[in-house]
Amino acid sequence: SAQRMNVYVDGDLAYSWPISSARKGYYTPRGNYRPTALKRMHYSQKYDNSPMPHSIFFRGGFAIHGTGYVKQLGRPASHGCIRLHPSNAATLFSLIQRHGSGNTRIQIQS
Repeated sequence: SAQRMNVYVDGDLAYSWPISSARKGYYTPRGNYRPTALKRMHYSQKYDNSPMPHSIFFRGGFAIHGTGYVKQLGRPASHGCIRLHPSNAATLFSLIQRHGSGNTRIQIQS
């Protein structure tokens, strides 16, 4: 409900960014995950080939990724993925590459 992502590196808060999660009629899964795949550029097969830059998949087709709809960040707007500003998505993607998926924990709560 806060529509923010807090990113911790070595236990310290490094970033806090506005996000968009699922809008009414859709859902973003809650729980604890690890990244399952990283794709620098992915296109959604389910939603009209929508671009999903710097995708960090964590459960099936659900991912954290950049969006062009930056004016909607901070409120629910997605089909279930977690949307970030493109530059923040690139930063997060780089952090995960540097530290490793096995050392990355994704915790989604309401």
